[in-house]
This record gives sequence, C-alpha cells and structure tokens, in this order.
Amino acid sequence: MYEYRYYPGATAIGIVARSGVVLAADKRVTYGFTLMSKTGKKVFKITDRIGIASAGLISDMQTLARSLEAEARLYFYDTGNPITVKGIAKLLSITLFNRRLFPYFVETIVGGVDSTGPHIYVLDPIGALIEDKYAALGTGAQLAISIIESEYNENIDLMQARDLSIKAIKAAFSRDTVSGDGIDLILIGKDLIKEEFIPV
Repeated sequence: MYEYRYYPGATAIGIVARSGVVLAADKRVTYGFTLMSKTGKKVFKITDRIGIASAGLISDMQTLARSLEAEARLYFYDTGNPITVKGIAKLLSITLFNRRLFPYFVETIVGGVDSTGPHIYVLDPIGALIEDKYAALGTGAQLAISIIESEYNENIDLMQARDLSIKAIKAAFSRDTVSGDGIDLILIGKDLIKEEFIPV
C-alpha cells in the first residue's frame, strides 16, 4: 500500500537591496502533484512600507495577511506612528507560536522599509524569527537560493534585486514541478511600493 503525502508547492523569495526590499513568489497552487490554480496570490501588501511573501497553504496565508493588515492599522490609530518591519515580524511570530499545537502551514518572509532602513525576517510555521539579507522558502527554495547566493551583494540596488528575484524563481520553475505560472512581486522603497506580475 502506498502512502501519499500532500503538501503545497511554492517558491517565495525576499531580498534586501541598498534602498529597499523585493518580495516575490510564484502563482501556482498545488495539492500534492495536483494543480489547483494558476492564479494564486502568495505575496501580500500589509502596509504602505511592509509586505509578506509565503509558501504553504493559501488559506493560512490569506488569514495571516488580513490579520496583520488589521493589527498594523490599529497600531497606527493607537500610536500615530507606522509599525516597524520588526514589529510586524514579531507580531506574526507570536501569532504562529500561539498556534504551535495546531499550526498555520506557512513559511513566511516579512519585508519592508522603516526608519532604520530595509529589512527582511524569515519565519517558520511555529514562529522562529531570523533577520537576513536574503531568503528563499518553499519546495523551490534550494534552486532559488543557489542563484541568489551566487549573485547577491550588499550594494545591490532595488531594480537589480528585482531582476535577481525573477532569475532565481525562474530557475526554481525549471526543476520544481509544483512551482510556476508566473511571478508576483512587491518592490518596497523609502518612497515606493509597487506590485508587479511577471508572466512566465
């Protein structure tokens, strides 16, 4: 008797550039090796300066994105100041840890720009929190991270980081059958937030 393991495929990337952050993910939604949709959204704008990119179950991503967006808005109403990237990442970390017995099935990159500069934070499904300069998550992560590591440098500008994200995710598409169908990106700078779709 065969045992089938169903898991959602994805490739999600975050890169810190000199003047901002790029978050990117593929659009394919799978359940095991069954293609459910070619138009899934895995990159979400949380505030005008913060976004998330995720790999995992779409429903859990959407729930967390809506919750973070609401909490960020409440924080602004209460304090009069925008929440920091670390603040959103820490809030998400606590949310995930509190659900550790019945976890959200997501790996998440929180990225954005605040008064201290551009940052990305990587979180696992139970809330471990690590700040990094670049990250890749999901089933295509090994292929994507190899491209990023070979070309990344700390002086990279935002458009170079965008191009590197696209190149890394396309490399994952070439070998990871459960990632594909285009790339969603969010480019976040000090005075910029731009969402893009790249057909592949």
